[in-house]
Amino acid sequence: MIILNFAHPLTEEQLRQIAERLIERIEEVRPIPVRIDETKELVPQVVAIANQANLTAEEWQTLPILINPPGYSPVATALLAELHGRMGHFPSVIRLRPRHHGATDYEVAEIVNLQGLRDQARMRRLANQHTDCQ
Repeated sequence: MIILNFAHPLTEEQLRQIAERLIERIEEVRPIPVRIDETKELVPQVVAIANQANLTAEEWQTLPILINPPGYSPVATALLAELHGRMGHFPSVIRLRPRHHGATDYEVAEIVNLQGLRDQARMRRLANQHTDCQ
């Protein structure tokens, strides 16, 4: 498993928590800095951020990849769209949460399978369409 880290560095404790939730071993963590120039268009900047992963087209589609998304939601959403295009599916993402209320210490809350979420939503949509027709 390769973790593409578009956020703050992950601590050893967070990496241990991630490893406990994964089936595969963490092979590498690639830190990818996210700096946005608010005076410029977002999409070209997001493409450049994704390019920093230094993965080939084949690697994007075949390697097990886990994402620690950036905290800035416009960048995170655009980045997920870019990665979906490169991977052919949505990646799984790390969800962190404060360990204690108001603290700056974060723990891994869960690994969210975005492709599974998308697939389930599609099934709900199809089921609703079927019931709407009756």
